[in-house]
Amino acid sequence: MDNRTKFIQITSMRVFASLLALLLCTFSLSSHAWWNNEWTSRKKVTLSSPVAEVVDAPILLRLHTGNFDFLSTNDDGGDLRLIAEDDATELKFNVEKWDGANQLALVWVKVPKLSSQTEIFLYFGNENAVSASDPKGTYDASSAIYHFAEPEGNPQDSGPHGLHAQSSATRIAASFSNGGVGFDGARSVLLPAVSARNGYSFSIWVKPSSLDGVLLQSDGLAVSLEAGAVRAKSGRANVVSNTALSAGKWHHLGLTLSDGLRIYLDGKAVGDATGAAFPTGTMTLGAGFKGEMDEVQVSGVARAMEWMAVQAALAPDAKLVAVGEEETAEGGPEASHLGIILKSLTVDGWVAIGFLAIMLLIAIWVMYSKAIYINRVDKSNNRFMHRFRELSTDLAMIDKSGGLDKDFKHSSLYRIYHIGAVELAHRFDNTDATQINKSLSPQSLDAIRASLDAGLVEEIQRMNKFMVLLTIAISGGPFIGLLGTVMGVMITFAAIAAAGDVNVNAIAPGIAAALAATVAGMSVAIPSLFGYNYLASRIKAIVSRMHIFVDEFITKLAENYSR
Repeated sequence: MDNRTKFIQITSMRVFASLLALLLCTFSLSSHAWWNNEWTSRKKVTLSSPVAEVVDAPILLRLHTGNFDFLSTNDDGGDLRLIAEDDATELKFNVEKWDGANQLALVWVKVPKLSSQTEIFLYFGNENAVSASDPKGTYDASSAIYHFAEPEGNPQDSGPHGLHAQSSATRIAASFSNGGVGFDGARSVLLPAVSARNGYSFSIWVKPSSLDGVLLQSDGLAVSLEAGAVRAKSGRANVVSNTALSAGKWHHLGLTLSDGLRIYLDGKAVGDATGAAFPTGTMTLGAGFKGEMDEVQVSGVARAMEWMAVQAALAPDAKLVAVGEEETAEGGPEASHLGIILKSLTVDGWVAIGFLAIMLLIAIWVMYSKAIYINRVDKSNNRFMHRFRELSTDLAMIDKSGGLDKDFKHSSLYRIYHIGAVELAHRFDNTDATQINKSLSPQSLDAIRASLDAGLVEEIQRMNKFMVLLTIAISGGPFIGLLGTVMGVMITFAAIAAAGDVNVNAIAPGIAAALAATVAGMSVAIPSLFGYNYLASRIKAIVSRMHIFVDEFITKLAENYSR
């Protein structure tokens, strides 16, 4: 190999390395790009399609406390934006439901091109943003869409033509997604006709309670259940599905008419026949059907098998949609476990934790102030007893020297002693036992003891003041935390049931956040319990000392002032 050839190879390798570095740098920058700096947070949403490619497919995003922080967005969800994988193109979307109080939202997004692995971004966190929800832009121009989300009245068409239903059936609050309609075999929903241009499609989620009955009918099309199998008739076409529906279970049912009639069940073709004719006139849903229906889509085009498969994959257990971790504008995910728990806390959990925080502050204040007070009493009592044992014939001598204003200000023993000294001064002008001519009778000693006992009770009450707040924290804290946990678990399961998204990732954050209330309750009770036991033992020792002092004082009075 000559030098020229070697130079060419080395130069080629350097150019290749430079291009590779440039590509990696470009990829790194694009992967960390930020669509708009006015939005503070985003989540990556991964769509795992069961088919290779689908165009303009409406995808349902179920947001709940397990995968989305409702406290980081506006109360009405108006700052929500869906951005394509290039992190630049805004996607059309429709907010079917936004319930910030119960932390539940249903958002339909139109994905222009859905492949087996597609990533989009969910942006939020802009207080000044206004809602960009666009129902008419989310669905194609040939469709009529019925979510049955209206609390009352006839079902409304979310599509571009406003083909609202002309009658309604029983409203079901929690159905496949948000609301649905229930049928009892007699009631029905009347839908306006959808113009068929190059074909016709019908898509619906159905949950039969009876496996026989008419699902829908119009001029040129009739669909019914026969022992769970789907029979469809259109023109000369008459086809029965080779797979049956199950009672009490949600199934996706799809029909297409173009060159023939095809039936799709849960995303799979289960029957076809030729000779179909496009339906005309209004369509009647549920006349003779018993069960629930939801998410009806009627289109004037023949949907592909891939489109039906994607709609069937919207089932909560199908794993089509995966919502990633939250990222901030500064870059990087917020992966802290504590952060995830705090973001998943419901309102009732925050209320319980806030109340427990107040209880903890009160308990800490009681323990701190009571510990300081007990230490002062204990030290002052020691100084008083040292002085008291120095007394000989005049037991009121300490009181005469103004002990309350000097060394014994905090002494409980001195306050009891002061009561006895006052009683003694009431009976003798001079309390020096060597200079008195009379003595204390047994009745006088009993009266003095009664006064001392009254003072003793007052001192005990003073020592135990505010201790009841610690017992409330010990006994009430765990129950308040448990109440917050139970409420949080109830709300989490209710939100998940309403969203229909049942998986570990949806349940775990909500349950963990609910248990945070119990942790908060125990965090109040445990230190309060330790502090209460410590203070109670110190108070018990001081009270015992006061009882002993009363006996000792009465004994010295009898010794010095009785003949």
